[in-house]
Amino acid sequence: MTGPYQEQFPVGTKVRVAPRVALEQFRETWRFHHPLVDEQLDWADREAAVEEVGFYHGGDVLYRLADIPGIWHESNLTAIAASAS
Repeated sequence: MTGPYQEQFPVGTKVRVAPRVALEQFRETWRFHHPLVDEQLDWADREAAVEEVGFYHGGDVLYRLADIPGIWHESNLTAIAASAS
């Protein structure tokens, strides 16, 4: 069972930031806490590891990524499948 405070990407998970068009759409429609800032759009399609996970009151999951500035909403990230070596 998962509660309202359950992250999809635990610390260490490799993720990809959404494409720029998706980030722009999110920025235009999101009216609550931690809006995306202009500088974050430059990081579209980049890969990084989750460095920190936090939760906004009510359960929204927020992430800090290694080597990518800003606070990221879960909907702006996707997991990168681990490759078999």
